[in-house]
Amino acid sequence: MPIDATQPYDESNIFARILRGELPSETVYEDDYALAFNDIRPAAPTHVLVIPRGPYVSWDDFSERASDAEIAGFVRAVGKVARDKGLVPPGYRLLANVGADSGQEVPHLHVHVFGGKPLGPMLAR
Repeated sequence: MPIDATQPYDESNIFARILRGELPSETVYEDDYALAFNDIRPAAPTHVLVIPRGPYVSWDDFSERASDAEIAGFVRAVGKVARDKGLVPPGYRLLANVGADSGQEVPHLHVHVFGGKPLGPMLAR
């Protein structure tokens, strides 16, 4: 169910639980700023979720409250995942849903990294 991205951070969300080690994930990258793991319901041959380690609900929350080091570290982690997965070239797509209208389901900022096949148009018509 889509969430309201303006609500306070929910420490019980699935990504917070993964960060605390309460739930397993298939980690593909981690550092002080980010954790990246394979999506359990992949929508493409490569489908990785990259999440910041801090408690941020959405991209706008993160860009407003995160430190410069957290922002730089997270953006670098997204790029590293794309390079490590061999997606540069041929190409890849990044997606960050924010709020109910976009279909955001987990109230923790996350970027989807899709690749491994031609992905078609950006939005269904």
